[in-house]
Amino acid sequence: MAKISKSTVVILLVLTVAVSMSNGVEANASSEFVKQTISSHPIVIFSKSYCPYCRKAKSVFKELNQVPYVVELDERGDGWNIQSSLGQLFGKRTVPQVFINGKHLGGSDDTVAAYESGELAKLLGTSATGKEL
Repeated sequence: MAKISKSTVVILLVLTVAVSMSNGVEANASSEFVKQTISSHPIVIFSKSYCPYCRKAKSVFKELNQVPYVVELDERGDGWNIQSSLGQLFGKRTVPQVFINGKHLGGSDDTVAAYESGELAKLLGTSATGKEL
C-alpha cells in the first residue's frame, strides 16, 4: 500500500474544507433565492422543462388565465442547488413545487386537486374560469 505524505493529507484536508465552505455559501444563496422568489411573485412554480408533471401543473394555471413565475431548474447552472434548497425548506425535492401567495401548495397532484375542487381559484381570487372575483 502506498504511503501518503503529511503534506498531501494537509492539502486534501484544506481542499475538503474549502469545498465544504463553498457548498454552504451556494446553499445559503440558493435558499435566499427560493425565499425571495416565493415572496416576490403571487404564483411560483419550480419546474423542469422536460417534466410531464411540471407541464401538467403549468397547464392548470393556463386554464385559469393566470401566468405563474416559472423557474426552470434544468435551464439554470444553480438548478441543483435550488432543488436541494427546496428539499431543505419544504421537505420535498421533487418538481414541480408550486407556491401561491407565498404559501406552499405542493406538487402536480396537489395543484390539480386544488384546481378540480375550486380551492385553487379561491386562493388566486379568481373564478373557475380565471376571471377575477
